Amino acid sequence: MTSVDLELKPGLVTTRAALAVAYGRPDAEERASQSGIVPCRSSKKLLVFSDPQKSKEHGYNFDGWTEGDNQGPVFDYTGTGPTGHQVLTGLNGTLLNHEVQELDLHVFISDGYVKSGGAKLQRYVGQMRVDSSVPFTERWDYDTKGTLRRVYVFRLRPVDLDQTDMRESDAVQIAKKDDVLAVPKEAVKEAAKAGAKSKKTEKHTTGQTTANITGGERTVIRREGQLVTAFEEHLEEAGNVFSTFQITVEGERGTLTPDLYDETDHVLYEAKGLTTRENVRMAIGQLLDYRRHVDNNETLRLAVLLPTAPTPDVQGLLADQKIALVYQTDDGFAGWPLA
Repeated sequence: MTSVDLELKPGLVTTRAALAVAYGRPDAEERASQSGIVPCRSSKKLLVFSDPQKSKEHGYNFDGWTEGDNQGPVFDYTGTGPTGHQVLTGLNGTLLNHEVQELDLHVFISDGYVKSGGAKLQRYVGQMRVDSSVPFTERWDYDTKGTLRRVYVFRLRPVDLDQTDMRESDAVQIAKKDDVLAVPKEAVKEAAKAGAKSKKTEKHTTGQTTANITGGERTVIRREGQLVTAFEEHLEEAGNVFSTFQITVEGERGTLTPDLYDETDHVLYEAKGLTTRENVRMAIGQLLDYRRHVDNNETLRLAVLLPTAPTPDVQGLLADQKIALVYQTDDGFAGWPLA
Protein backbone atom coordinates (compact mmCIF):
# COMPACT_ATOMS: atom_id res chain seq x y z
CA MET A 1 0.00 0.00 0.00
CA THR A 2 1.36 3.44 -0.86
CA SER A 3 0.90 6.81 0.75
CA VAL A 4 -1.44 7.73 -2.14
CA ASP A 5 -3.72 4.87 -1.12
CA LEU A 6 -3.89 6.34 2.37
CA GLU A 7 -4.52 10.00 1.78
CA LEU A 8 -5.54 11.36 5.14
CA LYS A 9 -9.12 12.56 4.87
CA PRO A 10 -11.40 13.15 7.87
CA GLY A 11 -13.39 10.01 8.60
CA LEU A 12 -10.91 7.65 6.92
CA VAL A 13 -10.85 4.26 8.71
CA THR A 14 -7.60 2.32 8.57
CA THR A 15 -5.10 0.43 10.77
CA ARG A 16 -1.84 1.33 12.45
CA ALA A 17 -0.05 -1.23 10.29
CA ALA A 18 -1.30 0.41 7.09
CA LEU A 19 -0.29 3.82 8.36
CA ALA A 20 3.19 2.51 9.14
CA VAL A 21 3.58 1.29 5.58
CA ALA A 22 2.27 4.55 4.12
CA TYR A 23 4.09 7.05 6.31
CA GLY A 24 7.16 5.27 7.61
CA ARG A 25 7.82 2.87 10.43
CA PRO A 26 7.60 4.40 13.91
CA ASP A 27 10.64 5.13 16.03
CA ALA A 28 12.22 2.25 17.94
CA GLU A 29 11.10 3.85 21.21
CA GLU A 30 7.45 3.73 20.12
CA ARG A 31 7.72 0.18 18.78
CA ALA A 32 8.99 -0.95 22.16
CA SER A 33 6.28 0.81 24.15
CA GLN A 34 3.31 0.41 21.76
CA SER A 35 2.36 3.92 22.77
CA GLY A 36 -0.45 5.94 21.31
CA ILE A 37 2.11 8.59 20.29
CA VAL A 38 3.90 7.52 17.09
CA PRO A 39 6.63 9.66 15.48
CA CYS A 40 7.12 8.90 11.77
CA ARG A 41 10.06 11.17 11.13
CA SER A 42 10.69 10.08 7.55
CA SER A 43 7.37 11.65 6.56
CA LYS A 44 7.56 14.41 9.23
CA LYS A 45 4.37 13.23 10.90
CA LEU A 46 3.38 12.55 14.48
CA LEU A 47 0.45 10.12 14.67
CA VAL A 48 -1.59 10.14 17.87
CA PHE A 49 -4.06 7.34 18.62
CA SER A 50 -6.81 7.88 21.18
CA ASP A 51 -8.40 4.74 22.63
CA PRO A 52 -11.00 5.43 25.36
CA GLN A 53 -11.33 1.75 26.28
CA LYS A 54 -7.59 1.31 26.73
CA SER A 55 -7.49 4.53 28.74
CA LYS A 56 -10.00 3.09 31.20
CA GLU A 57 -7.76 0.07 31.69
CA HIS A 58 -4.90 2.38 32.62
CA GLY A 59 -6.97 4.27 35.17
CA TYR A 60 -8.11 7.38 33.30
CA ASN A 61 -10.73 8.47 30.82
CA PHE A 62 -9.95 12.06 29.91
CA ASP A 63 -9.74 11.82 26.10
CA GLY A 64 -12.17 13.47 23.69
CA TRP A 65 -13.69 16.76 22.57
CA THR A 66 -14.30 19.30 25.32
CA GLU A 67 -16.57 22.35 25.36
CA GLY A 68 -13.66 24.40 24.06
CA ASP A 69 -13.28 28.14 24.59
CA ASN A 70 -13.39 31.44 22.71
CA GLN A 71 -10.54 30.22 20.51
CA GLY A 72 -12.51 27.19 19.33
CA PRO A 73 -12.86 23.47 20.08
CA VAL A 74 -10.25 21.47 21.99
CA PHE A 75 -9.52 17.75 21.85
CA ASP A 76 -8.07 16.42 25.11
CA TYR A 77 -5.50 13.65 24.79
CA THR A 78 -3.86 11.87 27.73
CA GLY A 79 -0.11 11.36 27.48
CA THR A 80 1.70 8.05 27.53
CA GLY A 81 2.83 6.11 30.62
CA PRO A 82 0.46 3.43 31.99
CA THR A 83 1.85 3.32 35.55
CA GLY A 84 3.47 5.84 37.84
CA HIS A 85 3.64 9.57 37.33
CA GLN A 86 3.79 10.64 33.70
CA VAL A 87 6.69 12.85 32.60
CA LEU A 88 7.16 15.44 29.87
CA THR A 89 10.10 13.66 28.30
CA GLY A 90 10.31 10.90 25.70
CA LEU A 91 7.18 10.55 23.59
CA ASN A 92 5.22 13.03 25.72
CA GLY A 93 8.01 15.53 25.08
CA THR A 94 7.79 14.83 21.36
CA LEU A 95 4.07 15.58 21.40
CA LEU A 96 4.55 18.73 23.46
CA ASN A 97 7.22 20.03 21.09
CA HIS A 98 5.97 18.60 17.81
CA GLU A 99 6.10 21.97 16.06
CA VAL A 100 9.67 22.61 17.19
CA GLN A 101 10.57 19.16 15.85
CA GLU A 102 8.73 19.97 12.60
CA LEU A 103 6.26 17.11 12.92
CA ASP A 104 2.68 17.55 11.67
CA LEU A 105 0.29 16.19 14.30
CA HIS A 106 -2.50 13.86 13.10
CA VAL A 107 -5.13 12.43 15.47
CA PHE A 108 -6.95 9.08 15.21
CA ILE A 109 -9.64 7.46 17.40
CA SER A 110 -10.11 3.70 17.78
CA ASP A 111 -13.22 2.61 15.88
CA GLY A 112 -13.85 -1.15 16.09
CA TYR A 113 -11.82 -4.10 14.83
CA VAL A 114 -10.78 -5.67 11.54
CA LYS A 115 -13.06 -8.68 10.98
CA SER A 116 -10.40 -11.05 9.71
CA GLY A 117 -7.41 -10.40 11.96
CA GLY A 118 -8.78 -8.63 15.01
CA ALA A 119 -6.54 -5.56 14.68
CA LYS A 120 -8.05 -2.30 15.86
CA LEU A 121 -9.43 0.09 13.29
CA GLN A 122 -8.42 3.73 13.52
CA ARG A 123 -10.62 6.59 12.33
CA TYR A 124 -8.83 9.74 11.21
CA VAL A 125 -10.03 12.89 13.01
CA GLY A 126 -7.77 15.49 11.45
CA GLN A 127 -4.59 17.49 11.71
CA MET A 128 -4.14 19.34 15.00
CA ARG A 129 -1.59 21.27 17.00
CA VAL A 130 -0.85 21.50 20.69
CA ASP A 131 -2.47 24.63 22.10
CA SER A 132 0.14 27.40 22.28
CA SER A 133 -1.23 29.16 25.36
CA VAL A 134 -2.18 26.19 27.58
CA PRO A 135 -0.53 23.12 26.05
CA PHE A 136 -1.63 20.69 28.76
CA THR A 137 -3.24 20.30 32.16
CA GLU A 138 -2.40 17.98 35.03
CA ARG A 139 -4.95 15.42 36.14
CA TRP A 140 -4.86 12.82 38.90
CA ASP A 141 -6.16 9.27 38.92
CA TYR A 142 -5.26 5.74 40.02
CA ASP A 143 -3.17 3.55 37.73
CA THR A 144 -3.57 -0.21 37.20
CA LYS A 145 -1.65 -0.85 40.43
CA GLY A 146 -4.01 1.31 42.46
CA THR A 147 -1.45 4.10 42.93
CA LEU A 148 -2.51 7.75 42.77
CA ARG A 149 -0.50 9.34 40.01
CA ARG A 150 -0.31 12.44 37.83
CA VAL A 151 -1.11 12.30 34.13
CA TYR A 152 -0.75 14.99 31.49
CA VAL A 153 -3.76 15.83 29.34
CA PHE A 154 -2.66 17.64 26.18
CA ARG A 155 -4.98 20.24 24.68
CA LEU A 156 -5.09 19.82 20.89
CA ARG A 157 -6.68 22.29 18.50
CA PRO A 158 -7.77 21.55 14.91
CA VAL A 159 -5.63 23.19 12.23
CA ASP A 160 -8.66 23.44 9.91
CA LEU A 161 -12.18 22.88 11.29
CA ASP A 162 -13.51 22.16 7.79
CA GLN A 163 -11.05 19.28 7.57
CA THR A 164 -11.85 17.81 11.00
CA ASP A 165 -14.14 14.87 11.78
CA MET A 166 -15.95 16.12 14.92
CA ARG A 167 -18.54 13.75 16.38
CA GLU A 168 -20.60 13.98 19.56
CA SER A 169 -19.71 10.36 20.26
CA ASP A 170 -16.05 11.39 20.56
CA ALA A 171 -16.69 13.93 23.32
CA VAL A 172 -15.14 13.52 26.76
CA GLN A 173 -17.33 11.23 28.82
CA ILE A 174 -19.89 12.97 31.03
CA ALA A 175 -19.39 12.30 34.74
CA LYS A 176 -21.99 9.96 36.23
CA LYS A 177 -21.58 11.21 39.79
CA ASP A 178 -19.99 13.95 41.89
CA ASP A 179 -16.53 13.13 43.14
CA VAL A 180 -13.82 15.00 45.03
CA LEU A 181 -10.37 13.44 44.81
CA ALA A 182 -7.95 14.77 47.43
CA VAL A 183 -4.40 15.24 46.11
CA PRO A 184 -1.98 15.45 49.08
CA LYS A 185 1.23 17.45 48.81
CA GLU A 186 3.23 14.22 49.18
CA ALA A 187 1.82 13.01 45.86
CA VAL A 188 2.65 16.33 44.23
CA LYS A 189 6.23 16.12 45.53
CA GLU A 190 6.60 12.55 44.30
CA ALA A 191 5.37 13.66 40.89
CA ALA A 192 7.93 16.47 40.85
CA LYS A 193 10.70 13.97 41.60
CA ALA A 194 9.64 12.02 38.51
CA GLY A 195 11.43 14.68 36.49
CA ALA A 196 8.61 16.85 35.08
CA LYS A 197 8.00 20.49 35.81
CA SER A 198 4.73 21.80 37.17
CA LYS A 199 2.10 22.65 34.58
CA LYS A 200 2.26 26.29 35.62
CA THR A 201 6.03 26.71 35.48
CA GLU A 202 6.75 24.66 32.37
CA LYS A 203 8.46 26.94 29.84
CA HIS A 204 6.87 25.64 26.67
CA THR A 205 8.10 27.00 23.36
CA THR A 206 6.66 26.27 19.96
CA GLY A 207 7.33 27.22 16.37
CA GLN A 208 4.10 29.21 16.32
CA THR A 209 4.21 32.81 15.14
CA THR A 210 0.88 33.66 16.71
CA ALA A 211 -0.15 37.04 18.06
CA ASN A 212 1.33 38.43 21.24
CA ILE A 213 -1.94 37.64 23.02
CA THR A 214 -1.07 33.96 23.33
CA GLY A 215 2.47 34.81 24.33
CA GLY A 216 1.04 37.04 27.02
CA GLU A 217 -1.20 34.24 28.21
CA ARG A 218 1.78 31.94 28.59
CA THR A 219 3.57 34.61 30.62
CA VAL A 220 0.57 34.99 32.93
CA ILE A 221 0.29 31.23 33.41
CA ARG A 222 3.95 30.95 34.40
CA ARG A 223 3.67 33.97 36.71
CA GLU A 224 0.65 32.39 38.42
CA GLY A 225 2.51 29.12 38.92
CA GLN A 226 5.55 30.86 40.37
CA LEU A 227 3.28 32.75 42.76
CA VAL A 228 1.62 29.53 43.96
CA THR A 229 5.00 27.81 44.38
CA ALA A 230 6.35 30.71 46.45
CA PHE A 231 3.24 30.68 48.66
CA GLU A 232 3.47 26.90 49.12
CA GLU A 233 7.04 27.34 50.34
CA HIS A 234 5.83 30.07 52.68
CA LEU A 235 3.17 27.76 54.12
CA GLU A 236 5.61 24.89 54.47
CA GLU A 237 8.07 27.04 56.40
CA ALA A 238 5.22 27.95 58.75
CA GLY A 239 4.37 24.28 59.29
CA ASN A 240 1.07 24.34 57.44
CA VAL A 241 -0.11 21.31 55.48
CA PHE A 242 -1.56 21.97 52.03
CA SER A 243 -3.02 20.01 49.12
CA THR A 244 -5.58 20.42 46.37
CA PHE A 245 -8.62 18.66 44.94
CA GLN A 246 -9.73 17.27 41.61
CA ILE A 247 -13.48 17.81 41.42
CA THR A 248 -15.75 15.89 39.06
CA VAL A 249 -19.33 17.11 38.68
CA GLU A 250 -22.21 14.83 37.71
CA GLY A 251 -23.53 15.56 34.23
CA GLU A 252 -20.46 17.57 33.19
CA ARG A 253 -17.26 16.87 31.29
CA GLY A 254 -13.78 17.53 32.61
CA THR A 255 -12.63 18.39 36.12
CA LEU A 256 -12.27 21.40 38.41
CA THR A 257 -8.96 21.91 40.22
CA PRO A 258 -8.51 24.68 42.82
CA ASP A 259 -5.00 26.12 43.09
CA LEU A 260 -4.36 25.35 46.74
CA TYR A 261 -6.09 24.14 49.90
CA ASP A 262 -4.50 24.95 53.27
CA GLU A 263 -5.53 21.96 55.39
CA THR A 264 -4.14 23.46 58.59
CA ASP A 265 -6.24 26.63 58.47
CA HIS A 266 -9.09 25.22 56.29
CA VAL A 267 -8.65 27.88 53.60
CA LEU A 268 -9.16 27.49 49.86
CA TYR A 269 -7.00 29.74 47.66
CA GLU A 270 -7.35 30.80 44.05
CA ALA A 271 -4.32 32.51 42.51
CA LYS A 272 -4.12 34.92 39.60
CA GLY A 273 -1.03 36.02 37.72
CA LEU A 274 -2.31 39.56 37.18
CA THR A 275 -3.84 41.95 39.70
CA THR A 276 -6.76 43.23 37.65
CA ARG A 277 -10.45 43.62 38.42
CA GLU A 278 -11.29 41.04 35.74
CA ASN A 279 -8.95 38.45 37.26
CA VAL A 280 -10.20 39.04 40.79
CA ARG A 281 -13.81 38.73 39.66
CA MET A 282 -12.94 35.45 37.97
CA ALA A 283 -11.23 34.19 41.13
CA ILE A 284 -14.31 35.07 43.22
CA GLY A 285 -16.55 33.05 40.92
CA GLN A 286 -14.18 30.09 40.93
CA LEU A 287 -13.92 30.04 44.71
CA LEU A 288 -17.69 30.18 45.19
CA ASP A 289 -18.04 27.30 42.71
CA TYR A 290 -15.32 25.17 44.34
CA ARG A 291 -16.63 25.73 47.87
CA ARG A 292 -19.89 23.93 47.11
CA HIS A 293 -17.97 20.66 46.60
CA VAL A 294 -15.59 20.77 49.59
CA ASP A 295 -16.28 18.95 52.85
CA ASN A 296 -17.10 21.11 55.88
CA ASN A 297 -17.69 24.08 53.60
CA GLU A 298 -19.73 25.85 56.28
CA THR A 299 -16.47 26.75 58.04
CA LEU A 300 -14.28 26.91 54.93
CA ARG A 301 -12.61 30.26 54.36
CA LEU A 302 -11.88 31.60 50.89
CA ALA A 303 -8.92 33.69 49.78
CA VAL A 304 -7.56 35.21 46.59
CA LEU A 305 -3.77 35.09 46.08
CA LEU A 306 -2.29 37.91 43.97
CA PRO A 307 1.20 39.09 42.96
CA THR A 308 0.56 42.70 44.11
CA ALA A 309 -2.06 44.66 46.01
CA PRO A 310 -5.22 45.48 44.00
CA THR A 311 -6.93 48.87 43.99
CA PRO A 312 -8.88 49.92 47.10
CA ASP A 313 -12.20 49.36 45.34
CA VAL A 314 -11.26 45.79 44.36
CA GLN A 315 -10.18 45.19 47.95
CA GLY A 316 -13.62 46.41 48.98
CA LEU A 317 -15.24 43.99 46.54
CA LEU A 318 -13.41 41.07 48.18
CA ALA A 319 -14.33 42.29 51.65
CA ASP A 320 -18.01 42.55 50.67
CA GLN A 321 -17.89 38.90 49.54
CA LYS A 322 -16.11 37.90 52.77
CA ILE A 323 -13.16 36.62 50.75
CA ALA A 324 -9.69 37.23 52.17
CA LEU A 325 -6.90 38.91 50.21
CA VAL A 326 -3.29 37.69 50.27
CA TYR A 327 -0.67 39.28 48.02
CA GLN A 328 3.08 38.94 47.60
CA THR A 329 5.50 41.53 48.96
CA ASP A 330 9.27 41.89 48.97
CA ASP A 331 9.53 40.08 52.30
CA GLY A 332 6.62 37.62 52.23
CA PHE A 333 2.85 37.70 51.85
CA ALA A 334 0.61 40.49 53.14
CA GLY A 335 -2.71 39.34 54.58
CA TRP A 336 -1.30 36.04 55.84
CA PRO A 337 -2.04 34.55 58.27
CA LEU A 338 -5.69 35.33 57.75
CA ALA A 339 -7.32 37.42 60.45
